[in-house]
Amino acid sequence: MKADKIGRIAIRGVSNLVNFTVLTVIILLLAFAGYALWDSNQIYEAADKSQYAVYKPTIENKGKSFKELQAINPEVFAWLSVYGTNIDYPLTQGKDNSKYVNTNAEGKYSLAGALFLDYKNSRDFSDFNNILYGHHMEKKMMFGDIGNFAEKNMFDTHWYGNLYFDEKDHGIEFFAFIHTDAYDKKIFASGVKEKEIRQELLDYLLENAMYKRDVEITTEDRIVLLSTCSSSSTNGRDILIGKISDEPYDDPFMKNKKEADIKEQLHVDSKSSFYNKMPVWLLILLILFILIILIILILVIDRIRYKKKQSKLNRSKGSKDGIYENDV
Repeated sequence: MKADKIGRIAIRGVSNLVNFTVLTVIILLLAFAGYALWDSNQIYEAADKSQYAVYKPTIENKGKSFKELQAINPEVFAWLSVYGTNIDYPLTQGKDNSKYVNTNAEGKYSLAGALFLDYKNSRDFSDFNNILYGHHMEKKMMFGDIGNFAEKNMFDTHWYGNLYFDEKDHGIEFFAFIHTDAYDKKIFASGVKEKEIRQELLDYLLENAMYKRDVEITTEDRIVLLSTCSSSSTNGRDILIGKISDEPYDDPFMKNKKEADIKEQLHVDSKSSFYNKMPVWLLILLILFILIILIILILVIDRIRYKKKQSKLNRSKGSKDGIYENDV
């Protein structure tokens, strides 16, 4: 009898240990998934153009807020807008092409990085070919919209952009979209000087363009290449190419943009919730608290089930003892 009791206790202990282990693993996986979602959300929050909207140079403030951003990070020197897209960000330039891969426009560490000009190019965009880089992110963040130009309708309906530098707006007229790879040395040779090489590059771009339109371009013009990673191929690059002009172009999407800006501001205000502002240490404490509560709950439920089972066994035992006494 004593051996049976010890056996039942041992089995119950092993069962509880297995249940506890399985429960702990499940909760830890859920906690990790929750943290991953939170962390991903923080990355997209940091990449949202609304984070920089206050710094955007406009006619009203004449670049006052933009200068405030430059005071925070002197390597900010320009602003890029592609009309009809979510691309509306400050431009940076580091001493190499690696700094702003994981550094934002305010000079802080960020996986979203910042849009940046090739370190070999001049900040006044006086070079023939000027290359801008940015991450291809989901939710149309950073250069996430560039890949959409692979759709003909997108390319056909989005012609213009704006480039602010040297305290003045300049126009961009997009004339080609190219899909290539990261090892295309001809395209990624920034700031070519010789006239012959300029012509070769221009011919190469037009010959290899997925889409292009008739825009008068000579080797004396200035072009800008917006380059980002492509999801369609390994080491692929999507590049939107435009001609820089001294005079800006009107934004044909302005009416829709104003409505979108109002909706976006409401969206930003709604996102300023406790969840989005929650520091990581507080999130970890919350997860641990939930984990402890769930473990206690499981132990309480298991204890109640055990008592019910013991009560049932005792009633069953009493019933058998009664039968034996009657038989005697």
